[in-house]
Parts: sequence; structure tokens; C-alpha cells
Amino acid sequence: MPPSTAPHSRLIREKMLAAHVSQPAIDAFLSAVARLEQGETGLLPEQEIEPVANVLCYEDLEADAPGSCALFEQLAVIKLNGGLGTGMGLSGPKSLLPVRGHDTFLDFIARGILQHRRETGHRRPVFLLMNSFSTQAASLRYLERYPDLPNQDGTLDFVQNKVPKLDPNTHKPVSWSDAPELEWCPPGHGDLYPSLQGHGRLLDRLLDAGVRYLFVSNADNLGATADGRILRYLAESGLSFLMEVAARTEMDRKGGHLTRRIRDGRLVLREAAQCPPDDGEQFHNIRRHRFFNTNNLWIQLEHLRDELAASGGTLPLPLIRNCKTIDPQNPDSPVVLQLESAMGAAIECFDRSSAILIEALRTLRIMHYAAWIARRWDDPAFPRAFPWFDSPRYWEEHILSLREQAAALDSPLIL
Repeated sequence: MPPSTAPHSRLIREKMLAAHVSQPAIDAFLSAVARLEQGETGLLPEQEIEPVANVLCYEDLEADAPGSCALFEQLAVIKLNGGLGTGMGLSGPKSLLPVRGHDTFLDFIARGILQHRRETGHRRPVFLLMNSFSTQAASLRYLERYPDLPNQDGTLDFVQNKVPKLDPNTHKPVSWSDAPELEWCPPGHGDLYPSLQGHGRLLDRLLDAGVRYLFVSNADNLGATADGRILRYLAESGLSFLMEVAARTEMDRKGGHLTRRIRDGRLVLREAAQCPPDDGEQFHNIRRHRFFNTNNLWIQLEHLRDELAASGGTLPLPLIRNCKTIDPQNPDSPVVLQLESAMGAAIECFDRSSAILIEALRTLRIMHYAAWIARRWDDPAFPRAFPWFDSPRYWEEHILSLREQAAALDSPLIL
């Protein structure tokens, strides 16, 4: 079923056009809805995949060579910066959380980019934040303290798209007069690819400016720096897409893992929402599925442009279906369907894609917040701002998690 003939496609298209959503984002969402109407669930059963036994190790890469500096002149770095720090008492972007003294994630990111530019002697690599409407203003205002950070054309960011929430039964776009803004949701970081096509033909503009390689990572990952050894490997190997993976631990067993699809031998990313309920035990088995996606991705932009052209302008990323209440703060509000996609899922879209096992220091995210909590525990304001950390239930859950990890260490290895 082509997107243009999918039921309700006209309503969806009109709603998105009225909200000034870019045409590539509209096309990508209508493609997802069409596949939903065709019966695609996005689920990836265990019987259709096999574990990935081994991947290339970072330690096996050649050390940095003088030529790596020239490659940075052909690199763009994008940091995903759409998340808010509401879970940690912050009303603004998570990237504005202080992580050392008064320095935030954005401080470390900006200084790292400026250091690379001093080494190249140019305003390269290109640097962009992929903001959301909720994070753009505060992030750009904060970065004004780095006047040399904007690119040669003055840009510093682009804003991710938004998509309509759908009725889970009819797949029509929902309406919510109490708060019309709640009729929309983010499409997941798979929106990277439609965003590169929209926003003033960003992908074409990067290529026209001589940018050939792209490194994408989460803004809250301090370890995700533009690494010269990996960049050189990407350039010399001819790979289209390279995913940094890390060894799964008990703390990572709920996250997406790398696997291989049996029918075509392609590497694929399976997220928790894509796992059928009966396969949950195998999904969480960190000895069977050993590698998790760090969301540090390297892409050859010319190959991405060619793949987009070959697939009609839209990468067919697997569906991720989430049913939630339309008002996240009101559990009695109507249930809606949110269609999302993961940018790492594009690993299956390229003939030449691979993964590399990286050191743990390249995954220094603040997902579990343990270090952040420890540094602020004695602050008198801490218990007032975060009362749940002092509750028995919070510590019972963490003690249980530690016991599970200890038991896993003592369990026999499954080959």
C-alpha cells in the first residue's frame, strides 16, 4: 500500500502540513502508517534472528596517523539534544545538568569541538545540535558563551520533527482540545534522516561543503568524542554505516541489542519494544545477545544520500509502537498510539554496515545517575528536590539490582 493510499493519509498529511512539518518527515511518517496498515508490527521474534558472535575491537584499529587531522575537515558532528532533565528536577535540557563543578554537558561538548578545530586550523568539524522545540532556546542561549562555536554559515542546530499521535484502533490522528500540543509526539531519533533531508536540504548542503562523514551521539554521553582512529577506519574501509557497541551487563539488559537477521544475514538492532512477550527471557540474556547499541554512529554521507534515493527518499526503519495516554500526567486520559523509530536501526538498510566494540569510557552517559547522585548527596537542597531517593523502595530496588548482578557473575557461561 503506497503511503498516499493508506487510510487517513489525507488527514495526517493535512495536519502535518498545517503544523509546518517538513515534507521528508511527512513522507517518512506516512510510510510508517502505511506499513502499520499492512499489518507490520515491528516485532522481531527470536526465531528470526541469531546472536552476533564477534565484532571488530577498537583496540585492533591502527593508531592515529597524521592523515586523520585532514579527515576531521570532512566530518560533521551531531549531538542529539532533544531530552529534558525533568526526571532530575531540571525544567530545561538534560545537557544543561552540571556534571563537574558548574560545567555542563554542553560545556564539554563545545570545548571538544573547539579543540578539534584548533588542530585542523579551520572551522571544522561542522557541529550541530539536533534540538527539540523544548530544548532549542535554552541550549542556544547557553552556547552564546562560545562565540567561535557556530559553523561558517552561522548555524549551530536544527530542530527535530514532530508527528501526530494516532487512535490505536482507527489510526486516525487524535484531537485533544484540552491541550492541543499533546496531540503531537517526537518520532524518535530515527527522525535524524528526514531531518537531514529537510531543514533547507541539510544533507545536500553538507555534501556541497565537502563534508563526507557524520558522527552522531547523545549529548549526555561525555565519552562520545569524535575519535580519529574510528574516523580513519570508516574512511578506509568503505563502510556506509558503523555502530559503536559495548558489552552488555545486567544494567544494560533492557536496552536494544545488536543481532543478525537469519533470512538475509544483515545486522539489525532489536529494541525492547520490538521483542514479542514470549521472547523476553532471551532478549534479556546478556550472554546470548552480547552487544548493546551505544547510539554512537558513524555514517558516510554520500552513501546515505544514495540509499535515500534508492529507497524513494525514506529509509524503511522498523516500526516501534508505543501505547501511552495522550496526557502523560493523566493516567485516565485516552490511550494513543505513538509511532517511533531508532536511528541505529538504519544499520540494516546498508549493504556495507558493521559494528565495533568500544571501550566502556565511550559510553559515559548519565542514564543511571549514580555518580551524579553521589556528588550531590550532602547538598542540603538535594533531599528537598529529590525526596524519592530517600525512600526505602528506592534503595530496595537498587539492592535487588546489585544482587542480580552478583548472581549473574556466578552463573555458568552460556556458549
